[in-house]
Parts: sequence; C-alpha cells; structure tokens
Amino acid sequence: MLIPCIDLQDGQAVQLVHGRKRELAVADVFGQLEKFKKHLWLHVIDLDAAMGKGANDDLVRNLCAKARTDFGMKVRVGGGIRSIFHAQEVASWGANQIIVGSAAFKDGKVNMRFLQELTENVSCEKVVIALDTARGKITIHGWRRKLTLKADKVMPELEPYCAGFLCTDVDREGTMTGANLGWFRKLRNATAHPIIAAGGIKTRSEIAALEKIGMDAAVGMAMYKDRLR
Repeated sequence: MLIPCIDLQDGQAVQLVHGRKRELAVADVFGQLEKFKKHLWLHVIDLDAAMGKGANDDLVRNLCAKARTDFGMKVRVGGGIRSIFHAQEVASWGANQIIVGSAAFKDGKVNMRFLQELTENVSCEKVVIALDTARGKITIHGWRRKLTLKADKVMPELEPYCAGFLCTDVDREGTMTGANLGWFRKLRNATAHPIIAAGGIKTRSEIAALEKIGMDAAVGMAMYKDRLR
C-alpha cells in the first residue's frame, strides 16, 4: 500500500534530501492534502518539532481533522513526540497512530522506562516506532544523531511496545534513487510486526515488491514531483 507523506517545516509541506537539504516547499498544505485524498492512510511529520526548532501543532491538528472528516483517511502523526503528555495530546487530535522515534532511545539504548509508561497511557495499537537508519545505524533527533544500534537487532526488544515500525532509509531519503529492497528484506526477516518502508522509493514496481514481502511504502518526493511511475 502506498502512503503519501506531508512533512511540515515553517508551516509548509516540504521535501528534504537526506533529511537536510530542502528540495521543495509547498505553501498550500491543504491543497496537497486534497491531492492525496484517495489514499487510505496519510503520514504527517512535524520536522520542526523533530529537529527541536518549534512546532506546527495547529496545522497538524487541522490536517488530522480534515483528512479524517472530509476524506475518511487514517492518519499517522510523528515528529518531536518525546513525552507522555505530548503523545496523549497528539492522539487526542484524531491521529489513528502516533510515531515515536527519538524518545524510544536513551543513552544509546532502548528507553524501556519511557516505552512502558507510554503503553500504559496510549494504547499499544496506536504506537508506531520509527527506526530511521543511516549506513545501517539508527539515527535520532531529526536524523542528526547516530546511535550504534542496528534496527534489525532491536526490533524484537521493541515489539511489545508498538503496533509496527516505520523504517526510513536516510541514505536514500529524498533522492528517488530507488528503494534498497535488500535492506528492507533484512528488516522484514527481523520481526513479524507490520513495517512501513520509506526512503528513495520512486516506482510502483518497488511499491509492489515491498507489498510482496509484507510492507507498506511511505512515499514523498516521487509524489510531489509527479515522478511515481
């Protein structure tokens, strides 16, 4: 299944290369939502919150409401969810699931205390853990900090605290160079949980290949540039 993404920065829908260089920005965020309305799921990621540079809370809240009410879409929201209070707050905006990344780790290890408290306050079925990787290692804090942990090694440890994983290949994110199917197959073999793949995806055949191994595909740049073929 193809899942479109709306990544927010400075109140605009943007696409970044490797999470750093801004490739494009769309001021009409709700116009972008209109283009995606035929899809079952939508990802809304607050990049400003993820990078600790402010937040787009009102915009995220309104996107959730419009996507669900007007178009019947399901919404996953991520970016900067690092406290139990904020996780509950985002869930109250109408997000079907929240995406937690950096907060799942502390001092280079899995943050069991946070995850246990999270699942006591937010249903486990509403939690997706982001495992973003650069050169095989997990990255956090807006992809600015790299850990020594590997995604496939920590998945079994994280399974009790989430309904699935969002796995972004940062090395290919925003490049439209094609999905690293070998890497995603390795991740698929590491867990029975649902996985959403992201990073470099540019063709429908790649989406079909991911679906064949049991993964959804979160797509940004190729959709914004109308290059998905």
